Amino acid sequence: MTTPNFSIDLSGRTALVTGASAGLGRRFASVLAACGAKVACTARRKDKLDELVAEITAAGGTAEAFALDVRDADQLKAIIPAVAQSLGQPDILVNNAGIVDAEYATRMPMELIDDVLDTNLRSVFILSNEFARPLIAAKMPGRIVNIASIAATSYSGGGAALYSITKAGVVRVTETLAVEWSKFHINVNGIAPGLFATDMADGMIDRSGDFSVHFPRKRLGQPEQMDSSLLFLVSPSSDAVTGTVIKIDDGQGGR
Repeated sequence: MTTPNFSIDLSGRTALVTGASAGLGRRFASVLAACGAKVACTARRKDKLDELVAEITAAGGTAEAFALDVRDADQLKAIIPAVAQSLGQPDILVNNAGIVDAEYATRMPMELIDDVLDTNLRSVFILSNEFARPLIAAKMPGRIVNIASIAATSYSGGGAALYSITKAGVVRVTETLAVEWSKFHINVNGIAPGLFATDMADGMIDRSGDFSVHFPRKRLGQPEQMDSSLLFLVSPSSDAVTGTVIKIDDGQGGR
């Protein structure tokens, strides 16, 4: 009988998750730690990260909190060496940090434009390079998972045009870096979620009402519904998968 080649054992691996203080990032960090990875939990809200690290540690995992503002290029350049010194060279990166603009394009102040571009797109490109550079030098493989959105390919108006633009950029970053780093065995993939039950979704619903009633299944996605896709993309099972973005939207975005 053929034995399936699938394992979610991440023992000996070190993962870095951005935007880990809440929502999907918090879930991603917990899941990676539960599967044996040492996890660097990063975000601006250090107090929230400390709570997450305490939960992971109590459950038998290994994690450490690192304050990180992904809008700051100097911090992005410093975080990989800091994590490497404390937990070992990261070989898994989850670019999850993101913000939504929730504003019509012509009404956006320059500060908000910069924040959305820097958080959602610029940071993904810079941090991916900082992550890949030492792996390439050491001839080590790695896995990057970029969190895009179904908004990358679907936009119905009503505000958040720049969010949609940046998430389309994340998809293209995923595709291009996958080609550039394929020969180094650094796989770059992505997940494009629909609307999931997170703090960000709560804020959107507070502003606009519960639009999940218009979805085909009349519900929001739950963060745990992404566990299997995340683990597939960072596990040995996806060795030949790179440049792929998996859409997980419960049918919300149409086709």
